[in-house]
This record gives sequence, C-alpha cells and structure tokens, in this order.
Amino acid sequence: MTIAETVRPARQPLSVLTNKVCRSLTLALFVAAPALAFAKAEIPDAYQPVAPTIEQARANILIARQLQFTHFRDLSINEEVSGEVLDGYLDYLDGQRIYLTQKDIDTISPVRDELATALKTGQLQPAFDIYNLVQERVIDRLNFALNLLDKGIGSLDFSKNESIQLDRAKADWEPDKAALDALWVKRLKNAVLAQRLNGTDDETIADNLRQRYEGQLKRVYQARSEDAFQAYMNAFTGVWDPHTSYFSPRVSENFNINMSLSLEGIGAVLQSDNEYTKVVRLVPGGPASKQGQLKPADRIVGVGQDGEKPKNVIGWRLDEVVDLIRGPRNSTVSLEVIPANATDESVTKTINIKRDKVKLEEQSASKDVLHIQQNGKDYTVGVITLPTFYADFQAMQAGDPNYKSTTRDVRKLLDELKQEKIDGLVIDLRNNGGGALQEANDLVGLFIDQGPTVQVRNANNEVQVLEDEDPSVAYDGPMVVLVNRMSASASEIFAGAIQDYGRGLVVGSQTFGKGTVQAVRPLNHGQLKITQSKFYRISGGSTQHKGVIPDIEIPTRIDKSRIGEDALEHALPWDQIEAVPHTRYFDFSHIISTLRDRHDARFAKSPDFKLLQREIDFLNEQRKQSTVSLNETKRKAQYEQLEQTQLAIANARRQLNGETPFESLDALEKWQDEQAADPDSAENDADFLLKEGGHIMADMVDLDRKMASIEKTRQVAVQAPTN
Repeated sequence: MTIAETVRPARQPLSVLTNKVCRSLTLALFVAAPALAFAKAEIPDAYQPVAPTIEQARANILIARQLQFTHFRDLSINEEVSGEVLDGYLDYLDGQRIYLTQKDIDTISPVRDELATALKTGQLQPAFDIYNLVQERVIDRLNFALNLLDKGIGSLDFSKNESIQLDRAKADWEPDKAALDALWVKRLKNAVLAQRLNGTDDETIADNLRQRYEGQLKRVYQARSEDAFQAYMNAFTGVWDPHTSYFSPRVSENFNINMSLSLEGIGAVLQSDNEYTKVVRLVPGGPASKQGQLKPADRIVGVGQDGEKPKNVIGWRLDEVVDLIRGPRNSTVSLEVIPANATDESVTKTINIKRDKVKLEEQSASKDVLHIQQNGKDYTVGVITLPTFYADFQAMQAGDPNYKSTTRDVRKLLDELKQEKIDGLVIDLRNNGGGALQEANDLVGLFIDQGPTVQVRNANNEVQVLEDEDPSVAYDGPMVVLVNRMSASASEIFAGAIQDYGRGLVVGSQTFGKGTVQAVRPLNHGQLKITQSKFYRISGGSTQHKGVIPDIEIPTRIDKSRIGEDALEHALPWDQIEAVPHTRYFDFSHIISTLRDRHDARFAKSPDFKLLQREIDFLNEQRKQSTVSLNETKRKAQYEQLEQTQLAIANARRQLNGETPFESLDALEKWQDEQAADPDSAENDADFLLKEGGHIMADMVDLDRKMASIEKTRQVAVQAPTN
C-alpha cells in the first residue's frame, strides 16, 4: 500500500480528542489530573492517540525535583512557570501558528494555571491531550493542502496583490478554521512560486509538494508516546534555561555516541526548530566545516543519499533526521537547506557532504606567519589558529607522555614562532565553540606568570577560582585575540582573561555569550542535561549572555538576533560577582583610541572591507523583509533583483582578487559546488580580517615603541639636573 493510499481516506475535518485516562497510570502515583474540556469525537483509524507511561511519569517527577533543587536558577513551579511551560509547549508543537486556531487556544487555556500541580506530581495526561489535539489539527491541515493540490495548481490565482508573512512566531492565532484555510491557500501559493522561480514545471511542483505533505502525514500517524513526552519535558526544562534539556532513551544513546567521538557523519550539532531541523554549530575539523557551505542557523528540509534527490524531512523527529544523515565513511549525504540568510523559507539549496570521522589532528592548533608592511616598516606577526579546546583524555589517562592537547600544541608552536623572531602574536579563536575548560585555564597560563583564570559559581553561591599555578611564561610579547559571534564558552574564558590581564587586545565581534556549565544526570527513563554553574571573569563580570566585547569591533555577516545566547529564550542573565586580585600587565587606555583610529582609517580605504560592508548591508536589508509577494510578476522581479545583487557582490570579490567575473548566477553556484567538493585543494581567498589583526598588532608594537621612547626621554629629562 502506498503512502497516498494510506492517508487519503483520512481527509475529513477532524474534531478534538476526548480526554482519556491513561490505563497504565496508578493512583499511587497521581492525584486527579485537570481534565481538558475537549469536544468528544471519533478518532480516525489512521491516527492512534498517544498516552503516557508510568516510566515517563516517574521521570517527570525526578526532573521537577532536579530543576527545583539543583538548577543554577532558583525557580519554583508555580502558576507563572506553568504558563511559560504551556507557551513553550505550544511553540514547539505549532511555533508558526499554522495548525491551531484561537478557538483551540481558548479550549486549551484553562490548563494554563493547573499545569504547575501536574508537573510536580507527574500528571501527564493534560499535556498528552494537547499533543493529540495538535496532531489532529496537523492532519486536517495537510489533508486540506492535498485537496488543494488535487484541484490542480492551475486553480490557484497568482495575479492578486497578496503577500504572506515569513515568520509567524509572534503572529496572532487565526480566529477560526475559515481563516486558517485562507492562510494555507497562501502557503501553498508561496511554495509553488518558490519552485516556479527555480525553473520547475507545475507537474513536478505538484509531485514534490504531494510527497512533502504525504510524508508529513505519515510521520503524524507514526507518532509515539515518547515524542509527546520529550516535547513536553523540554518545554518544561526550557523555562529554566535553553541549555537544560531532557534526552529520551534514544536521544541519550545518540548523545553518548557523540560524546565518545565514534560517530561517523558530517560533524554538525543539530536541534529541532518547530517543524525544521536546525544547524546549531559545526564541529571544527569535521566534514561539514571543511566543506564550507553548511552554516549555523541553516534549516535542513531534505536529506538524500549518494547524489539521490533529498527526501523531505519537514516535520520529522530529530533522531530520525540524524539517522538519515549518519552513514558510513566516504559516502555522500545531500542536504537540502533553507539558508540562514534566506528571505523566503521556500528558497532552498542543496549541499553535498562526504561523511567522515572528525579527526583530532584536524582540530589541532596550527601556525602561520604574516609579513606586514606598515609606515615604511616591516613586521613579522605569528598567527596561531585554534579551532577548539581539545585534549586526548584517553591517551592522557593511559599515561602516554606525548598525548595531544591544546596547551601542549600551542606551546610547541610558540617555540617555533619565536625562532622566527616574531614582533607580535595573533590568536585566532573565530568559530571556536569551546571545549575542555582545563585547557582554556592552562592556555591562559602560557601568557601570564601565575594567577586566577576564571571563576565558577554554583547554585549555592559557592565560588571556585581556577588558577594557573605554573610560573613559567611561554610568550610575553604583544598579542591580539581574534573572536567572532561563534566564539563561545572556553574561547570566551580565554579571551576574557587575556583582556582582564591586559595581556593583549581582543578584536572582532561580540562573542556568543555561553557562560554556563551543564552536567548530564541519569533518570529512570532517559537523561537530564542540567545547568548547574556559571562562569565569571576574574574581573567579576559573567561571560553569560553578554559574552566578551572586543576592544576593537569589526562588523560581521552573522545575524546576532538569531545566533547567540541573548537570542535564546529564557537565557540566564548577565551579572557579576566580586573580582579576584590579578595583575594588569599593560594599560591600553592611552593607545586604544589611536589604535581604533588607525583601524578605521585602514578600513575606510580597504576594498575588502567596503565589499564586506556591502554584503552586511544587503543581508540586513533582506532580514528586514517580513513578507513576500504572492503576485507572480512582482515575485519574479524581486527574485531577479535578488539574484543580480548576489551576483554583483560575488563578481566584485572576483575582480578584487584579479579573477574573471561570473557570467551568471548558475556559473557562480557551479563554481561554489566545485570548490566545496574538494576543500583541501581549493584556493582560499586571503583572510583580510586576519591580516587586519596583524596590522593592529603592528600598530601596537609601533605605539609601544613610541611610548617607550617618550618615557625614556622623560626619565632622562628628570635625571639631568642631578648630573
């Protein structure tokens, strides 16, 4: 039997689920659960309502206790929290507000204040009733869309001056079913237009969309009890902070595999984002990072194997998407994604990535040397690029004297750079998402005599100070630390310590702001990852939420409203505690304004920076766009203008590098695919931001020499009368 044959008989309006008592729950475990006043109706044979289990109820109680008594944030499970849990749960189930109506929300609302008791005592039935209701509404909507397709794409009118809102996360719920019908007609028009603009014929478009909607229907009919429980528990834990989460038994297994680094795949951290699978970050040295086309905040909508057409995965469970992406080494996976900077959610691109293991050596620190000419002088600047903070713990525990670690590798690289008589050093931490805390602590120690590196405060307000106890210094010269929005956690600890000690300047864009510590705790059913501590700089300020603010800021293409701790719901706030005594090696206050002025002057004349700013301005304009036209003529004109702008920016960069411009966007995309297919042999453009770090270093050396000369003259002048 085909999917179509399975789902077509269910194409009738579905009513609300009857509140049923889970037969497997015992009175010893629960008090009376608040009943939802859902209208009684027959459930289609194709969809079986999911029900909670005793194991899940017990896990709920354990999670509630852990959150109240061991989480860093002091919250009680009260009516306010109950309301936030319900809002988060509805956001997960219908984040774009395309399935439920205001009437449905009015039906659900009575449980808003009653969930507090249910959450503390393991009463899961109200949450499961809501889940089943949403699944019915999803089935209703998908059948509506399929019925529209049955009438033919030709029945849709693309001549009206209509538009559709791109992001409905903050939109009002549609008042009733008729209004929701009108919205779904627009959604179908939008999906058709997006494919027409890519040159797809209507027959193929209809087949593509039918497969998408029928695939989603199949997932709904396969809904499991654990799907509802995991969604509900993550709505619960997410009220405490975005890094506290529940792992089902299956997700726990995947998490443990990832932690042991034995997983063969693409090297990307993924999470559910409404009906999409979103890329959170790329693993340094992994296949996706090396290939270069997949970016954080991209949303995966299709997965294919070895060049096959990607299978639509919208609405799939995260673990199932992960299973599709995972595969044997050297095989290829095709990902259809909505790019993070896309203005239209129906505009996608396909990325082919060869699966492989993430090798420790490909995450290792590396060095380079920049030769900077500035104001008639030559400067030799060492560069150390650090993709992550790593340590081979297995080799360390086995007693291997040559085990690899960040600090050991950087120390060797510093010795090699000093042999080249560098004038200054740049540590590149861009896109470094963190790693081993001890390595961040030890790495700071390479640049200071002795002293504290970071403070860690737990839920009981007990503060532990990590210190460098090694008095040796591997490098005592001037240094710059390059960071960007994707520099997080251990990277922020290192950059913050270097800034607090006055050992160097931090250059780039505001960092991620991940300043919390999590622990994974076993439950009777799955695991709980819970935030238990918070990082603070030695100057007292937290790295949480705020991150590290660079001394010299450089604009970034990254959308900070979508990526970063302060973009996450319920993120723990920034605060500060008492500073700990520490040395200040250099006071930059007397030269920082001059450094900024010189940097600004260079960028004002730099063709690279002008092009970067042009790209940023273009992206910002696209981000402001909240709607797209459903008028085919207008939409086509907008699409062509967008393509021309993208091509113009790409060709400007080509000309800047002395290369032949592309004749069309197709030629550009073909070239990008060729480059991505063999990243190791691709010629990379010179990193002008890295060079700018070198120029700032040269400025520091120059100004330091001038200040030293002035100080020497002053000292001579003071001493002269005594001679």
